[in-house]
Parts: sequence; structure tokens; C-alpha cells
Amino acid sequence: MSKKTLYLECYSGISGDMVTAALLDLGADEAVLRKALASLPLDGFSIKISHVKKSGLDACDFDVVLDAAHENHDHDMTYLYGDYHEHTHEHHHDHEEHHADAPHGHDHNAHHHEHRGLHEILDILNRAELTDRARATAVRIFTILGKAEAKAHGATLETVHFHEIGAVDSIVDITAAAVCLDNLGIDEVIIPALYEGTGTVRCAHGILPIPVPAVANIAAAEHLTLHITHAHGEYVTPTGAAIAAAVRTSETLPSAFTVEKIGLGAGKREQELPGFVRAMLICPTSGFHTAQDTICKLETNLDDCTGEALGYVMERLLAAGARDVYYTPIQMKKNRPAFLLSVLCLQEDIPAMEQIIFAETTTIGIRRTEMARSILTRRLRTVQTPLGCAQVKECALPCEDSGTPETRCYPEYESLRELCRANGCSYQDALRTVLKELVI
Repeated sequence: MSKKTLYLECYSGISGDMVTAALLDLGADEAVLRKALASLPLDGFSIKISHVKKSGLDACDFDVVLDAAHENHDHDMTYLYGDYHEHTHEHHHDHEEHHADAPHGHDHNAHHHEHRGLHEILDILNRAELTDRARATAVRIFTILGKAEAKAHGATLETVHFHEIGAVDSIVDITAAAVCLDNLGIDEVIIPALYEGTGTVRCAHGILPIPVPAVANIAAAEHLTLHITHAHGEYVTPTGAAIAAAVRTSETLPSAFTVEKIGLGAGKREQELPGFVRAMLICPTSGFHTAQDTICKLETNLDDCTGEALGYVMERLLAAGARDVYYTPIQMKKNRPAFLLSVLCLQEDIPAMEQIIFAETTTIGIRRTEMARSILTRRLRTVQTPLGCAQVKECALPCEDSGTPETRCYPEYESLRELCRANGCSYQDALRTVLKELVI
């Protein structure tokens, strides 16, 4: 049986409600979602599922509506923008409203000042009527979000208490996304990049830069690719980033594929970019598990730079986003021994790379070459070992037929280095230990 592959296109950001709306538009069972959300031991919310117009396109809208007791303390718009309450869409039609059942005996006014921690949220999920897979997905999303918020506030995962993860609408958004993914039977999720805006945002803690700290922390910890656009405003929310990090299995699209179905999920904010997530069920058109793109190579010959300068420029280039930097010994005119500096980077990074090379070396010219490349489908996953957790890169080798492709795993160097430091063992010992735990 072939795997169901979901491609989430996030060219104008990502948020929890946008993901859920896109999945509903893709065909997730609304009745299943309503039943799951009604089982949450939470009061004070209802959901609205409708269709709206965004940039002239018909899109699904998923809205968590809070009652007066929760609105001023939990709602995402208030959390981010103080007294901003405008939730406008153009041309709403076919609205449906569902009020969550309230058999739990909660006083709607009793907990509106509560800042929930991860322990309380996991208890909520454990008490809800969710499938094991949906619950596990929701737990992973909340854990990723919790770690990011803990880092931002100098707390620990066990002690952090904050608005976003404890907000009723955030709990509903994340649970809804997990339920819809499970209901659609998604096996693989491809998210190449998250597109974010620029500027600052006012939140409960003051003025923060965009991407906000929680989003930046998630991107760093989970190796998400961020693409900063010229649009002003916040397009990637912490909830959206956490969902992307939790469900993504690859950032590389197959070189060719067919689209089986499309879902469009609308966002609430009216900003420069339209604000929606497009979800596509895709099917690769060949048995090769590779993708193709283009990459640029910058080169320059250096015969009068010191070894210290060459080492430093390599560090700066890699820190600025170069995919690879290397030196090749060469012989130049007048029998001078020299080095060929080669830098692999994306086309949009060329100006930054060239600025560093000109500033840090003695070169007066840089050559450019654009090259096509094939990339194996890969994903990062965590492996539990006797020495601790280690990250490994899992790659699928090309196969000519429709059979199961061969998979290879490569331990990540930085992860192995941390195991060595934590356990006082050699690199080779750490490598052998991790390789023993890999099931290929």
C-alpha cells in the first residue's frame, strides 16, 4: 500500500488554525473532529467552520470562539496584540457553529486567570477521547512548543507557565490539527520552508522582534528552514512552527509528482501577504526517491592569504548559511602555491556570501556557477541510546521499481560530540553505540 504524502505550502506563514482549516478543506472528517474536541475537558469555547475569500480564492476557515470569561486572557489575538480583536474576512458563507459539550462541571469563570504548564495540558489530552496516534502527535507539538517557551523565558519544561501553551484556543488548535492529520491517514509530511515577515510585534511580554523568540527557538532546535520575506508583520506563529516541526518528515519535494487533492486554509489577520496554508496530497511519478534543485558555486583563487584568514572566512561563510565551504591546493602563475576557495550556497544567499569573501580575503574577483543537483529524500529523527538521545539523518536510496527503497542512517556529528562530552567517551565509542541502536 502506497504512503499518503502531504505537502504543506507555507508561502504566507503558518498557524494552528490555518493548518486545521487546510486539512478540513482537504477532506478531514468534520464530525470526527467535532467529537474529539467536544471530549476535551475544557469549557468556554465553540468552533466555527466556514468558507471565506482570501485574495479572491475560496478557502476554509477554522475559528475557535471563546466566551467572555476566556476571551480577554486566552485568545491568540489578545496575547499578541493587546486589545486587538478584529477578526475580519471577506464574504463569509455557509457558516456552521458547534458549541463544545460541557459535561465536565467546570465553572466558566473559575480558571480564566490560570497559566497552564505542560503537565496540565498533557492531563487534558489524556482525558480526551483521541486516538493513540492523534494524542501522540498533539503531545509532541506541545512538547516542542514548551521547550521553546522555556528557553525563551529561562525556565525548564517542567516549570514554565505561559499564556500561549495554556490558552484554550491554542489547545483546541493543536488538538484539531493532530486529529485531522490522523483522520486523513497521513504518513509523510513535506514542508520545504516557513515564510516569515519582518518587524516587531507587541505581546504580553512587551515588544518582540519577528520571528518571535519561541518561533526562532523552534526553528533552531528542530532544524526548520525559515525564509524571511519583505512583508511587514508576523506570519509564523509559535503554534504553527511547533506543528510544522512535529509533523514534518522531509523538507524536500520529489522531482516530479501528481496532485491528488488540494485544501486551502485561511488565516485571520489581514496583512500584506494573503495568509493561508495550502495542503496538497501528492504522489511521486517515479520510483526514485530524489528531488532536484539548483545550487550555486562561488570560486576564487587565493595566493596571498594567511591560514588564519582562510580559517576565519570559512567560519563566517558557514555561519551565514553556506551549504559547504572547502579549499583545494592549486598552482598559480609565477609558480605560486595557492588555494581555490569554493562555496556552495543558494542563489538568494550569493550577495551575503560575496560580501564576506571580499571583506575577509584579498581577492578582487569571484566566479559564479549555477548547477543542478539531485537530492536524496531525508529526514532527521531521534534515537534513544545507552549514552542518551542522538539525532540521525535518515536517507532513502533511489529504487527503480515500486518496491520499498533502501534506507540508510547517518548519525549527526554535533549530536555525537555532545554524547562524547556528556559521557566522557571517545567519538568512535559513541558512533558504535548509536549505530547499534539504528534499525535500517
